[in-house]
Amino acid sequence: MNISPVSRRMTLSTVAVAFAAGAVFSVAPANAAPAQNGSVSASASACQNLTPSQTLASTPWKTTGAVDQDGRRVALDNPAVSNFVGWAYFKADGTYTMYNLDDSPKLKGDWTVNAEGTERWINAKNDSGDVLFQRVVPIIELNKNVFTYRVFPDAADTSVYYDIIHTKTNHVEPGTNAQGPGAHGQANQGKGGYHFNNGNQH
Repeated sequence: MNISPVSRRMTLSTVAVAFAAGAVFSVAPANAAPAQNGSVSASASACQNLTPSQTLASTPWKTTGAVDQDGRRVALDNPAVSNFVGWAYFKADGTYTMYNLDDSPKLKGDWTVNAEGTERWINAKNDSGDVLFQRVVPIIELNKNVFTYRVFPDAADTSVYYDIIHTKTNHVEPGTNAQGPGAHGQANQGKGGYHFNNGNQH
C-alpha cells in the first residue's frame, strides 16, 4: 500500500522529536522510502482478520534481533541499537508500557499505528503525564509473531539504518497479574516507579 508524499509529510510534520540527553535516533524524513514489507505486513494482518493496531496489541513483544542496512546482524548490546531493546506492551486502549530486559521500567505513553500498518507513532510521558517526546518509525513487518521497525541514526541519511526485530512473548508484564499474550488492560497505571530514561529509546 502506497502513502502519498503529501500524506507522509503531513504525518511526519506533526511529530517533533525532542530528547533531553543521550544518543538521538531520528524519525524517518518525509522523503524516506516506504517500508519495504509494508504490504506484506498488511496482508498478514488481513488474513488474521485483525487491523494493524489490533495485531500490535494482540501480544507482548520482546526485542530479539537487529540488522543493519546490509542485512548484517547487530548484537543487541551494540550501542547503535541497545537503546531500543526491551519488553513492550501495547494496550488496546492506546497506551503502552515498556521495560528493560531486567524488568526495570523504561517508557510509558500513548501509541497508534496507521491504517496501512506502515508507521507506528508513540509519545513518552513522565509520571505527571507530561509529554517528553514523540516518535514515528516505519514498520517493516507486523504480524501476530513478528514486529519490526526501522530507525535512522541520521534523518538526513536514509542509506544507514537499523531494523529492530521483536517477537511474540509470554513474558508477564512486570508489576501486573497479566497471564501472557493479549492479557492487556491490567497495567499498573504508572504506580510501579516508572521513570523516563533518556538513554533508553524504543
